[in-house]
Amino acid sequence: MVFVKKQPGDSTDSLIKKFSRKVMSEGIIQEMKKREFYLKPSLARKFKKELARKFAKQYHG
Repeated sequence: MVFVKKQPGDSTDSLIKKFSRKVMSEGIIQEMKKREFYLKPSLARKFKKELARKFAKQYHG
């Protein structure tokens, strides 16, 4: 859960910007998009393997 407290001198726009930054940094939007549709376990494993392969390729050459 993301909380943003109003500090003295904060405008509404600055609070919205702070909230947006926290939401992006915690990955809430990405998680929401990932959970939007059901993913069969077999496809989930396939995507996970592919992601691991991409990271391995990126870090090892």
